[in-house]
Amino acid sequence: MTNPMKDAILSAAMAHVPFDGWSEATLRAAIADSGVADGLARALFPRGALDLALAYHEQGDAQMRAALAAADLSGMKFREKIAHAVRLRLEAADKEAVRRGTTFFALPQNAVHGTKAIWGTADAIWSALGDSTRDFSWYTKRATLSGVYGSTVLYWLGDDSPGQENTWAFLDRRIEDVMQFEKFKSAFGANPLGKALTDGPLAWLNRMRAPIVPPDMPGSFRNGPFGPRQ
Repeated sequence: MTNPMKDAILSAAMAHVPFDGWSEATLRAAIADSGVADGLARALFPRGALDLALAYHEQGDAQMRAALAAADLSGMKFREKIAHAVRLRLEAADKEAVRRGTTFFALPQNAVHGTKAIWGTADAIWSALGDSTRDFSWYTKRATLSGVYGSTVLYWLGDDSPGQENTWAFLDRRIEDVMQFEKFKSAFGANPLGKALTDGPLAWLNRMRAPIVPPDMPGSFRNGPFGPRQ
């Protein structure tokens, strides 16, 4: 459920981000423009610019989930569904706001939060597409898609081709790499040597489980990876 006051501040911030980035100056200006009381606004964004930037990222994830839910994906192959989800996520974003966010989350004190945000996007995509894995694959799928999404964002930021066609071609190539990795995992598990390794030295992989989180929260490592089965 969205918070109207939080949304108002975030909306007001968009006019300032191109000039001041995701910063305290942007937050102050957004609070003033939105008309939300300063004390309440600070409670909504207790970590200041960091929470403001994360709110923008989470808003993009929510918009992507809504667009995926409304889309007819029945005629698509699974790799096409993933590509469509990433494309929806980027098409809903403001490029300058993302550019400023990339700089902001590159700062040492913000890097962990940026990594978690990308992981959250990958989790949102897999979950929206009906992923039901709860074992080690839960982690590898999100890790590989995080890499795809992160590299595609960087390519997209520098792409000036008509309709961002170069970005979508780059995305297709990266997703093909992911699908090849998934095929390798399946083949490895079916191979006698692979089975011997997963039953022996790599047996700990069989004990990994997806984290237990509320249904409206993105997956995280908070309750895993060696927690109880879901």
